[in-house]
Amino acid sequence: MPNALHHKPRSSAMLAQFGLAAAIVAFSVLPATAQTPEEKGRTIAEEVDSRDVGWGDSTTTLEMILSNSQGETSTRVLRSQNLEVNGDGLGDRSLTIFDRPRDVEGTAFLSHTKITEADDQWLYLPALKRVKRISSANKSGPFMGSEFAYEDLLSQEVEKYTYRWLRDEPCGDLQCTVIERFPVYENSGYTRQEVWIDTGEYRIQKIDFYDRKESLLKTLLYSDYRQYLGKYWRGHTLVMANHQTGKGTTLKFADYEFQIGVRENDFTPDRLKRVR
Repeated sequence: MPNALHHKPRSSAMLAQFGLAAAIVAFSVLPATAQTPEEKGRTIAEEVDSRDVGWGDSTTTLEMILSNSQGETSTRVLRSQNLEVNGDGLGDRSLTIFDRPRDVEGTAFLSHTKITEADDQWLYLPALKRVKRISSANKSGPFMGSEFAYEDLLSQEVEKYTYRWLRDEPCGDLQCTVIERFPVYENSGYTRQEVWIDTGEYRIQKIDFYDRKESLLKTLLYSDYRQYLGKYWRGHTLVMANHQTGKGTTLKFADYEFQIGVRENDFTPDRLKRVR
């Protein structure tokens, strides 16, 4: 519920307190030469990506909590497997399985991110006993009634966007740099996104999503970051708020495990009907 250098930026595709001194040290990794806002935005995105390369594979459990405009909630229990993929034109793969409640039990979602071509996504619906391929033109639609779109569930490869640096500013107790990114994907439900990234560890803290009418649609907040394998940060709570409908979705992650031997053939459409 985590590119130009064969990078794979994570949104996950899923954050420690530092002051201004740490921010200054962190920015020393960026080129000192003058950059345009577009070049600086791209450089920051690449730095986010470079810090999350080499984790290999992972599994996690999560809760998906749906809330309506009246504040009523319902909870789903899921588990997820993820595989880091390094290859020209390829991004990461993920498999998500719904365990509870009974009306969604056995539903499985498979995602293959691609960098320059259309991404591949499939949904298995046990009531229909069939695997449904998600059309490349429909990735802006809601995933299983949540406020996350199908395109939000792809690993956020650097080459999927163009960029522009906007400003630096405090974000809570952290110092952040704010960049704008524009989806290259022509059927995206978003015209642009504003992304807040802390300058201590280069973790995404917040994303504002703007719809095709350039209106603010949703805000995604990341919190409760924890570090794994001495290097990789994962936000354990993600909250997506829809400003236009008043609905929201919270993802709470637990039980992360890394490098347990997840294999590429675990991420095929044929496996969706057999997942347990």
